[in-house]
Amino acid sequence: NARQQVLVGLDEWEFSGRIAVKTATDGFNGKLRWAQDRDAFEATASGPLGAGAVRIEGDGRAVVLTDKDGLRTELEDAELEFRLRYGWTIPAQSLRYWALGIPDPELPAYLNFGEDGTVMLLEQGGWTVEISQYREGGGQLMPRRISAVNSTSRVRLVIDNWVFY
Repeated sequence: NARQQVLVGLDEWEFSGRIAVKTATDGFNGKLRWAQDRDAFEATASGPLGAGAVRIEGDGRAVVLTDKDGLRTELEDAELEFRLRYGWTIPAQSLRYWALGIPDPELPAYLNFGEDGTVMLLEQGGWTVEISQYREGGGQLMPRRISAVNSTSRVRLVIDNWVFY
């Protein structure tokens, strides 16, 4: 679809918003800022009152986690290591695509489109992703509310602001 081709071609952008992660026993709410520059990304999640900011950086291959104490760790398998470390996980590699409202081109996907051609639902990599609200951003309809669920975690994202470079 033409919309996907435009969006997959976007090299540099960022969004800011709010993230909530829940598991059966744990979770957190915080602010999230995600900046993408071609294959490299940098995401900062900060908890209530700015306590416990965590930074994740990646370049399409390795993902480096910097915890709130400034300790840097390279993650081989980001999803797994987040789950082991925090008890919840986020789809670190695919989230850059899902935030744009498109599937990760590296993985097979099941897609369900709305009448306007936007993706309403996608299933990919063990996650079910629902995009329940879009709004205009940079001349495109961009996701505003995203929910991603897998067997252990539920991630809810509300995107307040898009910037395209």
